[in-house]
Amino acid sequence: MTLSKTTSKATRVKVSTRRKSKSVEKQSPKVDWFPEELEAFKPPERYTVSEWADNFRVLTNISAEPGRWRTNRTPYLKEPMDKFTDPLIEQIVLCFGAQLGKTETELNMIGYALDQTQSPVMMVYPTDAIAKFASDKRVQPMIKSVKSISDNFDENSKLLELDFNNGNYMVLVGANSPSSLSSRSIKYLFFDEIDKYPAFSGKEADPIKLAKERTKTFVDKKIVMVSTPTVESGNIWQALMNANERRQYYVPCPHCGVSQTLKFKQIKWPDEHNDNADMIRDTAYYECEHCGGHIYDKHKMEMLRHGTWEAVNASQSKVRSISYHLSSIYSPWVTFGDVAYEFKNSKGTPASLMNFINSWLAEPWKSAKTKSTQNLEFTQSEVPRGIVPQHAPLLIASVDVQQDHFWWEVRAYAHGVSSYLVDYGQASSWADLTEILIDREYPSEYGEARKIVRAGIDSGYRTDEVYQYCAQYPEVCVPVKGDSSHSPLAPPYKMSSIEKGVIGGMKLYVVNTDYWKDFIFARMVRPANEPGTIHLFKDCPEEYSEHLRSEEKQEIRNVKTGAVTVQWKPLTSHPTNHLLDTCVYNAMVADSVGVKYLPEYNPDTDEEDEDTDDEGFNADSRGWFS
Repeated sequence: MTLSKTTSKATRVKVSTRRKSKSVEKQSPKVDWFPEELEAFKPPERYTVSEWADNFRVLTNISAEPGRWRTNRTPYLKEPMDKFTDPLIEQIVLCFGAQLGKTETELNMIGYALDQTQSPVMMVYPTDAIAKFASDKRVQPMIKSVKSISDNFDENSKLLELDFNNGNYMVLVGANSPSSLSSRSIKYLFFDEIDKYPAFSGKEADPIKLAKERTKTFVDKKIVMVSTPTVESGNIWQALMNANERRQYYVPCPHCGVSQTLKFKQIKWPDEHNDNADMIRDTAYYECEHCGGHIYDKHKMEMLRHGTWEAVNASQSKVRSISYHLSSIYSPWVTFGDVAYEFKNSKGTPASLMNFINSWLAEPWKSAKTKSTQNLEFTQSEVPRGIVPQHAPLLIASVDVQQDHFWWEVRAYAHGVSSYLVDYGQASSWADLTEILIDREYPSEYGEARKIVRAGIDSGYRTDEVYQYCAQYPEVCVPVKGDSSHSPLAPPYKMSSIEKGVIGGMKLYVVNTDYWKDFIFARMVRPANEPGTIHLFKDCPEEYSEHLRSEEKQEIRNVKTGAVTVQWKPLTSHPTNHLLDTCVYNAMVADSVGVKYLPEYNPDTDEEDEDTDDEGFNADSRGWFS
């Protein structure tokens, strides 16, 4: 091919380049790539955590709904999960109730970190024992259910140190192990159930602060904190309230369309079912706070899918930490009736009610700050001192044993577990006590004098003497002792056998004093005519009330376990609380003889048949349960 003189310079360059290209093509052999090799050059797909979970996560058989993960089953988890990939967010706080999927949310974030990044991960549990259980039953099954993570997992990993062939590693530690918390650098840090952490790890700092120190070298670190709350001073509630932005989940009413948060006070049921927990469970519904429309369980999923997280505070700075608050009312696996039923069955005992408020409503327990005894005015009856009310024929006594004297009180019980203080005082000897408990007859409003049916005597002090005295009068006297464990799960009382030093043996009643203090303080401020009220006698001396006011409820944190409980504690180091003890023992002893089964007093029939009542109880001067 011959180029004319008129051919432009650009054309000559183009032709020359084409010739060189053909020359190179002839010299270079053609390469045929395998699909697997081409796949290696493909850039990784970018997922949010919710997208990753929907694509790869498989729930094991220990989950409520085994099988492939579906974020649309729990729509309220989408935003918290996706904040994990938001480069502006450093800390995510989930203050959630039970049965909402918070544990699976953490596992999704961990799975994403192990699969999509090459960065160290740490998960902190309350104790090493819980960490070992979670590794075996939760974390490793999650790892093995995702092929891309499982292929890199080193099967020779230790239970609490998981290694991966791509350079990743994950450690699981207990908050009670300072050395494990401070031994390595971490980019992704997870805390589980942080309100159960010990306050301090031996001589080290707070375990949460100690673990956070491990993330200082990573500018793009992520810290995730998850727990149900306990008290306002607890770790999760403080983290929730101190976040730059706090968010709550708003759902639209199916009737009026107005968005609102779900609140326990809006769960309603027919009044005629107030005394039947099972009927409440079957008939409860949610009442819209705007239009009053009845919202049923069938509406919940559609409401959740159209729900949105909204900030409830205005951040004064850049949002680096974000917190989410959600109660179990939102759970797809919990009905409105379940919540009402749990409340109905929990409100009778403080420990159960605390669990309901913490684990179901995701709210902190506040009773320790509202149950002050100092301003309480206790209910008095119109019956004078030393007289048994006409409708309360069952007499119970209780004794607090001191080094050289005894405090005692006598109460009369009526239908509905109402009680009336008849008399109290001090005795200086066992002989004086015998006159009060065994020999004395107490006049009643209707004429016939009554005797004490049962007397509980404190055996925590001068124990052998108490046992011998109770063995001398076994038909009336029983030894009692306060339970020092303060366990919220302890029963109101329990019995144990005493064999040593007692001919024929006897039963010792171990009393959950916190339970009975809650019981008596709740009933001592009721109106005088209300069933179940605990009364003082007319013009009762202030001395008795001062003994009752000697203790208050306080928040107690276990230094070793970090668990927070609410216990009754003396206000001074040497409290004058002896009559509080006798009142507690009296209520427990009355319960042990079946006071709750006392029939309602009928003046006509009871006066006609003084020997035996309708239930067959002996009605002589000793009482119905002699």
